[in-house]
Amino acid sequence: MAVWVGGHLYLAVRILPEVLRIRDSEKLLRFEKSFEPLGMPALLLLVITGVWMSLQFGISWNEWFDFDSPMERVISIKLILLFSTVLFAISAQTRVLPKLRKGKDHLNEMAVHVMMVTLLGIAMLVLGSFLRYGGF
Repeated sequence: MAVWVGGHLYLAVRILPEVLRIRDSEKLLRFEKSFEPLGMPALLLLVITGVWMSLQFGISWNEWFDFDSPMERVISIKLILLFSTVLFAISAQTRVLPKLRKGKDHLNEMAVHVMMVTLLGIAMLVLGSFLRYGGF
C-alpha cells in the first residue's frame, strides 16, 4: 500500500503540476517507466492482500457487498475502491499512456487518472484505520 499510494502521491504533488504547466508529457512518461516495475507488482499485491484481508476478518467473497455489519461495510467499500483503482490502472496502461507515448496531448485525461488513483489510495488507507475499531 505504501509503495502504490506513496508513488502516486509523489506523482500527483511533485510531477503532475509541472507537467500540466509546461504541457510536456516527457517527465511523466519517464516517471511512469521507472515506477511501473515497482508499481504494478505493488498493485497486484494490493489485490491479493485485499482479498486475504477480507478472509482474515471472516468475510467470505459471497459477503463482500452485503454491507450488513460494520466490518462488512469497511471491507466492501475498500474492495470497491481497490477494484476501481485496478480499472483506472488498466485504463491508463491500455488507453492513455499509449496515446501520450505517440505524442498526443492527453495530459488532462492522465491527470484525472493520477488524481483518482491517488484519492482512492488515500481513502483505502483511511478506511483501513476503521478496521482496528470494528468498522463503521
